[in-house]
Amino acid sequence: MENKIIRRRISSPCRQYSESFKRMVVAEFERGPLNKDQLQEKYGIGGNSRILVWCRRYGKLHYPEKGIINGRPMKDPQKQRIKELEQQLKMEKLKVLAYQKLIEITEQQEGISILKKDVTKQSDRLHRPTPEK
Repeated sequence: MENKIIRRRISSPCRQYSESFKRMVVAEFERGPLNKDQLQEKYGIGGNSRILVWCRRYGKLHYPEKGIINGRPMKDPQKQRIKELEQQLKMEKLKVLAYQKLIEITEQQEGISILKKDVTKQSDRLHRPTPEK
């Protein structure tokens, strides 16, 4: 009979960490100087994503879920640009409405007119045609 060498993978048993320990590690991670890998080595924490899972659960900062994207990018760059410009236009319209409301409230409270009236005279220099040579 042949002797077969069977190798067993030696792994550490699944450790369970207390909630206070998890919160302490997350707080240290969010504070700063050590990154995820350094904390894993410091405390002997196994697994590649364990600390990140704890951060999502116990952390104060925003940790986006892995693999979540904000929609599929458009294939046509012109359509993408149009969509971006439409979003910008929508935001600018909201700003204009906010400024108009602010002006209206200020005029009511202060009793003064802030906007110029349409009947104001414009400078004659603006309407003069340029001499042709």
